[in-house]
Amino acid sequence: MNFKTGRALASVALVGSFVVAALPVVSSASTPTVTATSFTSNLSAMKLLKGIVAKGHGMVGVILPDAKTSARYTAFDAPYLIKSFKAAGYTKKQYKVQNAAGSDSTYVTLAQADIAQGAKVLLIDPLDDSTGALIEGYAKARGVKVIDYDRLTLGGIRNYYVSFDNVYVGTLIGQGFMSCLTKWNVKHPVAYVSYGSPTDNNATLFGKGYNAVLKAGGFSPGQGAPNTANTINQSAGTWDPAVSLTNFQGAFTAHSSINAALTPNDSNADAIIKYLQSQGLAPETFPFTGQDAQLTGMQNIISGYQCGTVYKPIWAEAQAAVALATYLRAGLKPPAKLVNGKTYDSTGKKNVASVLLHPMWVTAATVGATVVKDRQVTAAQLCTKVSPSVQGKPQPTFAADCTKYGIK
Repeated sequence: MNFKTGRALASVALVGSFVVAALPVVSSASTPTVTATSFTSNLSAMKLLKGIVAKGHGMVGVILPDAKTSARYTAFDAPYLIKSFKAAGYTKKQYKVQNAAGSDSTYVTLAQADIAQGAKVLLIDPLDDSTGALIEGYAKARGVKVIDYDRLTLGGIRNYYVSFDNVYVGTLIGQGFMSCLTKWNVKHPVAYVSYGSPTDNNATLFGKGYNAVLKAGGFSPGQGAPNTANTINQSAGTWDPAVSLTNFQGAFTAHSSINAALTPNDSNADAIIKYLQSQGLAPETFPFTGQDAQLTGMQNIISGYQCGTVYKPIWAEAQAAVALATYLRAGLKPPAKLVNGKTYDSTGKKNVASVLLHPMWVTAATVGATVVKDRQVTAAQLCTKVSPSVQGKPQPTFAADCTKYGIK
């Protein structure tokens, strides 16, 4: 069959009944195993999987969503996934890492092609739940295991999920925001609270985490919730920085008293920060939060325009995903210390066996010891000494900021 769109796939997603046989358990006495805490930035744990890779058959197909909602997918996920496969002993024919460029139909086409080319395991992270669920039904009908990577497909039938503890991510964002209000001496805060895309379950979990912190701090958050004297709530969530800016500009025009913003990732924050800088914004006066530890986020942090960011070491997530896929490709049940948690699928009404990794909150004082040390962002990238030009306008340099915080 040749399905040209994700929705055309619906006719096969629920065909047939399936009996899932229990996978044999890995014996730690005979086969080295990895845990959710085994992974380091030098990828040394991956060599433990070489024997299991040799026992496996077929290909592992990875399909990333796009490059627009976050720069991480092309800048970090793809390179670290490829490095992880290589470190574990995979040959080039035994894995494939691709990007669907934001297209649901492309996502479906790539998944079909991987399965046709012998994929035994798929790692998927689609932007849309319905696309993910359709692919998972298609894969299950063909005996292919599926791992949800980074984002849970609601209503899907994946086998496992690999991500960070996303409610805790939101908790860190909320705690960082509250801390910054004090540190930057915002005496009468009026918070603009924004959210990621409503079609992204991660965004829901992030919001759950930071809403709880904000409520405890006396704010009244909630996507689309009524505004109050100290809380202006975004009505529609998004991961598109341009849309995020448009939403903020509308809110700021109507509520000029806004003097702090809880933003759920670095890209959304950066769009608004640059706009306010063009209006004369001074550093350490208007707090912003973020996530993903992107270069622009790091520069905004050390220059005093963003309080901090949630750093999710993607090298750990990539290794965990490849490790999990390796056990499944070999027909083995993953070790219990690797699959260390469960995540609730609110649409499918079931818990999903999960590998949950732990993020950290990074501020200007800790950028050097975390993000730069791990080379997610290098000092050379961060500490620009020569002012670049964008559309004829000089851009800021960050050499003095790096000196201030001992980043080199």
